[in-house]
Amino acid sequence: MKIIRQKKDLDNLINKINSISFVPTMGGLHKGHESLIKKAKKKDKHTIVSIFVNPKQFNSKRDFNTYPRNLKKDFKVLKKLNVKYVYLPNYTDIFSFKTNNVIYLHPFSKKLCGRHRPGHFKGVVNVVNRFLELIKPKYIFLGKKDFQQLFLIKKHIIKNHIRTSVISCNTVREKKLLPFSSRNYNLNAKNKALAFKVFKFLRKEKTLIKKNEVKKINLINIRKKILKFGIKKIDYLEAINLNNLRKAKKFNENFNFFCAFYIGAVRLIDNF
Repeated sequence: MKIIRQKKDLDNLINKINSISFVPTMGGLHKGHESLIKKAKKKDKHTIVSIFVNPKQFNSKRDFNTYPRNLKKDFKVLKKLNVKYVYLPNYTDIFSFKTNNVIYLHPFSKKLCGRHRPGHFKGVVNVVNRFLELIKPKYIFLGKKDFQQLFLIKKHIIKNHIRTSVISCNTVREKKLLPFSSRNYNLNAKNKALAFKVFKFLRKEKTLIKKNEVKKINLINIRKKILKFGIKKIDYLEAINLNNLRKAKKFNENFNFFCAFYIGAVRLIDNF
């Protein structure tokens, strides 16, 4: 496994390879990341995994400082997966150059997480765009757990005619419920059990909406029940029509539940 730390070494590598699969991460690797990497390797033998905790997408210094970091463990995972190249850039390598592309934020960026985390998606799309300009991958692999992020990156790529194909990958879950996330490392056993309880309840409620052919979806009582479980704060819980990105009104729409809530200081998001 070759660890690339300098931009000049990355440039030398890019000049030798025609086709690259790229998996951007902030470290804290888990089975969700492993799934992305396995898919990337199947698509192209030259796979680059980046590890970079992007300060521009965090809304608080505390959140940035407590984000799980364990390079030793991450390297162990990557070696086990036989990853050829790992890119560990520093801040200057990523942010010191003027980009060719103009950052495009689709109006969907103002909803859900965008409404509660000002500037977050600008930071995400900006750093991903910079990686794309540096690495010029043929493919980028992103998970559906972060649906909003995935959608916005796709729109930015299309708008700027970037020659990278987005490969959307299904969410990997613990016991088919809790989505794997780096932030899960900050949950203790009690908090994780509470997260499982919330996601199990939400899945059941969505099933009931479909089964009972509910004509007017109202999530107020569902929110109240979640708070009674011991959840201290809910940023949002919405049913979103996946075809038009508006609030779903009735059972027969193609919709997902989208939620973001806090267990202690840990913010969890999901959609299903």
